[in-house]
Amino acid sequence: MSHTVSPPVTRRRIGRLTPSLATYLAVWKQRRVLADLDDDRLRDLGLTPAQAAREAARPFWDLS
Repeated sequence: MSHTVSPPVTRRRIGRLTPSLATYLAVWKQRRVLADLDDDRLRDLGLTPAQAAREAARPFWDLS
């Protein structure tokens, strides 16, 4: 039987798990653009206006 030992949590490892300010800003911008797309553009993306509105209304920190 083998035991797996997790590596220690380091600042570098935590940094990869925590979204950066740039990531949050990018998500915020993308959701603002999504909110402004017309129905034809949304259809090109395979989204309904309701789906786009729901996504655009999410807060920038909600990345999942």
